[in-house]
Amino acid sequence: MVKYKIIFFGTPEFAIPSLQGIFEKENLLAVVTQPDKPKGRSLKLFPSPVKIWALAKNLKILEPIKLKDPSFLKEVKDLSPDLIVVCSYGKILPKELLETPKYGCWNIHASLLPKYRGASPINWAILEGEKETGITIMLMDEGLDTGPIFLQKKIPISEEDTAITLSQKLSILGKEAILESIQLHKKGLLKPLPQPENNVSYAPILKKEDGFFTFEEPAEKIERKVKAFLPWPTAFTYYKNKLLKILSAKAILLDHQNTPGTIIEIKKEGILIATSKGAILIKEVQLEGKKKISAYEFACGQRFKVGALLE
Repeated sequence: MVKYKIIFFGTPEFAIPSLQGIFEKENLLAVVTQPDKPKGRSLKLFPSPVKIWALAKNLKILEPIKLKDPSFLKEVKDLSPDLIVVCSYGKILPKELLETPKYGCWNIHASLLPKYRGASPINWAILEGEKETGITIMLMDEGLDTGPIFLQKKIPISEEDTAITLSQKLSILGKEAILESIQLHKKGLLKPLPQPENNVSYAPILKKEDGFFTFEEPAEKIERKVKAFLPWPTAFTYYKNKLLKILSAKAILLDHQNTPGTIIEIKKEGILIATSKGAILIKEVQLEGKKKISAYEFACGQRFKVGALLE
């Protein structure tokens, strides 16, 4: 079967399985990724995970600052791609790019569209308590994840899943979905269907303040924040005017209610703290300026006492 000539757009680790699958199965013409970004206190420039992978394979790499740059658009057009595949690239493609490939631009999106259109679908699916999610292969248009759907694959969200573990699962599922879609397309069996107009929701880009919580919130909501916001921005509250990250926690149902913030129990497993509904067992924390430690170590170091209110 003929191989499609493909240009791949992607930036984070999430995109690499799909990129690798296309590299192995199709004719990968070039990889487009975000320019190197400054990191850390030194603001040293670092390449994206996709760029690092592509360099190791000696692939052609393009890093446009602006996607409407005429020289970039000409370079893409000169490559005469059959298909552009986009996976977590980080920018909306302009009309000029969308119209370049023979078979259009396809997006590997980490939700069951039309739910969770936008930049952070994995995080928001966990935060909203969804029981399942998946991958959508979509024919891109000028809107934000509004194009017709080619194919969807579903997976359950387990009670243990965090944004990190779910992202790993979906990145593998994305590879399976895009390769299956390409094969179906070659056989003339892939037909785009318009997205349903109901159940539309959005997953905006994460902000630092999204991770903030207080013990006035229900325990289940706090647990979902802890899971949804790993590795960034993390769920956090404040202790003695210092930011306290909560890295692992579990909601516990109780027969009685205590004042939110009351320390109910201190044990090796963690600190059990009352919330507005139920209690939250905090297992691992990181106080501002300190390394991450078990909640039990933290409780001992701060000399917490059962019955006291967490300051």
